[in-house]
Amino acid sequence: MIRALGRALSRAAGRVVPDPFAIAILLTFVSLGLAWAFGDRSPLDLVGLWGGRLDGDALLPSEVGLWRLLTFAMQMCLILVTGHALASSPPMERLIARLAALPRSAAQAVALTALVAMLAALVNWGLGLIVGALAARSVAVAARGRGLRVHYPLLGAAGYAGLMVWHGGLSGSAPLTVTQSKDLASLLGRPDVAPIPLQDTLTSPLNLCVTALLLIVVPLVLTRMLPRDGREIIEVDPRSLPGVRSAADAPDPRAERHVLDDAWWLAAGLAGLAIAYLVLYLRRIGLGRIDLNAVNLAFLALGLLLHRSPAAYLRAITDATTGCAGIILQFPLYAGIMGVFVHSGLIDRLATSIATVADGATFAPLTMLSAGAVNLFVPSGGGQWAIQGPLVVQSAERLGVPLGKAVMAFAYGDEWTNMLQPFWALPLLAITGLRARDLIGYTAAVMLLALPVYLGCLWAC
Repeated sequence: MIRALGRALSRAAGRVVPDPFAIAILLTFVSLGLAWAFGDRSPLDLVGLWGGRLDGDALLPSEVGLWRLLTFAMQMCLILVTGHALASSPPMERLIARLAALPRSAAQAVALTALVAMLAALVNWGLGLIVGALAARSVAVAARGRGLRVHYPLLGAAGYAGLMVWHGGLSGSAPLTVTQSKDLASLLGRPDVAPIPLQDTLTSPLNLCVTALLLIVVPLVLTRMLPRDGREIIEVDPRSLPGVRSAADAPDPRAERHVLDDAWWLAAGLAGLAIAYLVLYLRRIGLGRIDLNAVNLAFLALGLLLHRSPAAYLRAITDATTGCAGIILQFPLYAGIMGVFVHSGLIDRLATSIATVADGATFAPLTMLSAGAVNLFVPSGGGQWAIQGPLVVQSAERLGVPLGKAVMAFAYGDEWTNMLQPFWALPLLAITGLRARDLIGYTAAVMLLALPVYLGCLWAC
């Protein structure tokens, strides 16, 4: 049954799912239509909010629309190119090749890729995103080299599985935001608010149960979707992968370069400076609060050390930069969608409706489902929590629902529909050379089959 569902959804996705850029454009108009139909703003007001600086006749002091995510887009481009460059260094290529050589069957290859992606995402969501993509690519190439036939789109889906557990991990935006009284007071707009400790969220029996079950269920579901018919298997062509140089493209070793271009000590000096800062920074904030900037700096430092010269590292970065096109083009559109949803009052109306119809028993499941729906339009855990979080916490207080449970219900909804939203898949698509339509059928099947895990644990715990 699982194989049939995966095949059906994959075939449907191949026929009807457009490229991510077309999806972003479509969601832009859908969000404008929904905000006009159910919000309290005029069409011209919504256009102003989408553009980012106009709120009716008022000129806003800061961006709320199209250009709000420029910093984040640059961070994502950097995590893509620095992660790719790190993985392409000779020592990492050898390490990844050894790891990729472990599977002895197609099922083991898929399960290994999913587990690596999910475990990395539990440490940091950005790490899981890039490690999952690189694992999918490397396992596919290694399998092809050994004559092991593995369905590459399914490996891509397995590499994306980390985004289904990240919000229950060490970088989860909502659970980390509520651990400080000042942050929670700022979120709720009232003083003297007791913080929600990690014991009630990330290390709670609820989250440990959900995470453990997902680590079992997701790889198992993915392996059950492997095609039986050999004619349906799509294998990777290593020559077509992004960033792969041909012999003709390789740099001429006789080309004249300055001696500093190949100076190992220059690369090591910058790497040492970055590592010294990271040590000081992590001592101050702790591993659990590490952010994208720290991950990028760590990737940069390690990449410089392993490539051993500025020239070699620059070549690796150059090979990876073409994958940034989708990020550069699409992130502004999602920022515009976010501006429409946030400032039209649409999310407030949805959250208020949930609080009105829910009781103590149904509040957590309904909160998860509503967060999943909003995530399709506002695919940013931290951004969505800033919008929806106050209403979730206030409604939970009114209904007597434990606040930690309410926070995790939101977190599960946010990560659950990542399997249907290609926004976060852009770096993975760039690294693997796959298209959104190649893997979204399989990730949608995983999303549907994992729903009982979330809802069952929310009901039972």
